[in-house]
Amino acid sequence: MEVNVRKNHDAALSSYGCENTDCGQMEREFDVTVLGEALIDFTPLGRTDTGAPIMVAYPGGAPANFLCTLAKYGCRTAFIGKVGDDAFGHMLADTLRKNGVLTKGLIFDKETFTTLAFVTIDKNGERSFSFSRKPGADTKLTESDVRYDIVAASRAFHIGTLSLTDEPAKTATEKAVDYAKSCGCLITCDPNLRLPLWRCPDDAKAAMEWAITVADIVKISIDEVEFLWGVKTPRDAAEKLLYQYGVSLAMVTLGRDGAFIMNKNAGVSVPAPPVKAVDTTGAGDIFGGAAVSRILKTGKHPGELSHNELMGIATFAVTAASLSTQRAGGIPSIPTEEEVKGRAL
Repeated sequence: MEVNVRKNHDAALSSYGCENTDCGQMEREFDVTVLGEALIDFTPLGRTDTGAPIMVAYPGGAPANFLCTLAKYGCRTAFIGKVGDDAFGHMLADTLRKNGVLTKGLIFDKETFTTLAFVTIDKNGERSFSFSRKPGADTKLTESDVRYDIVAASRAFHIGTLSLTDEPAKTATEKAVDYAKSCGCLITCDPNLRLPLWRCPDDAKAAMEWAITVADIVKISIDEVEFLWGVKTPRDAAEKLLYQYGVSLAMVTLGRDGAFIMNKNAGVSVPAPPVKAVDTTGAGDIFGGAAVSRILKTGKHPGELSHNELMGIATFAVTAASLSTQRAGGIPSIPTEEEVKGRAL
C-alpha cells in the first residue's frame, strides 16, 4: 500500500512539472503550506429599522485565517483546498492572494458551492456557528487534487480536522500528511472542534486524536481538551499531549485568560492583555499563526525551544489574538506586527 501511495505522489509531482521526486533534496520555497477549508463567515453587524439582522460576509475558515496570519508576519505561505466556482469562492481566492498567499493549490469546483458559516455573537464577543455545507466545495478535495510539489517544498505543513469530516477530502488530507512527513515537513495541527459538522461526537474525537498523533505542534483550546479527555487544566492537557501523544510543542489557548505553551524543556503561561472584545472570530487561528511564525523564525525544532523563547512566542501570539478581537471578522482583524509588538512591550 505504501509503495502505491508513493508512486501516486511521485507521479503527481512529475505531472506538476517537478522532475526531482526526492523531496528531501528540494529547496524549501515555502515556510508553511496549509490544506483545509476556506469559507465565508456571515457575521451580524446590527439590525434594520424593522428588526431584520444585517449580516456581513467576511472571508475566513480556520486554515485560511491561520495562513493569512503567517503571511502578515513575514512567512512564505501556500494554500491547498477547494472552493466553489462562485462569487464567494472567488472572493476567498482574491483575499488569500491579497494577503500574500500562493493560491496555485486552490481549485474551483463547478458543481459544489463554497461553504458558508453563520456566526452568532453574544454580549462578550463569544461566538456560536451554524453552517451551509451539505456538501461544501472544501469536502470535495481529492487525493489527485493535492499539489504534492508544494507540500514537498514547505518547511511546515498544517491541517485542521474539518477536512476529515467527509470523503474524498478525508483521504486527501491523510495522504497529504503522510507525504509531508516523508518529506521531513514539520506538522502543525489545530483540531478546531465544530460539532455541527460531524455525524456524531465520537467521529469528531477520532479525527481530532488522529490529527494530534501525527503532529509536531498542536494548538488546542481548553474546551477542546475537556471534550476529548475531560481534562480541565492547561498543564495537564499539555503534559498529555507531550508524553502520551508524542507532540513536541503543546499550545493550549484559554480565551480571555491567555494561553499556556509547553515542550519538554519548559512551560509558560501568558495572560491576555485587557481589550474590549467585539468579535472573537478567528482569534484562536490568529494565535496559532502568530505562534508558528515566531517558532519558524527561531530556526529551532519546537521541542528544543528554551523557556525564554517560549515566553516570547506565547506573548506575541496572545497579544495578536487579543488585539484581533477588537475588530470584526477573521482575516480582516489580524493586527500588524507593529501593533502587536507595541502592545506586547
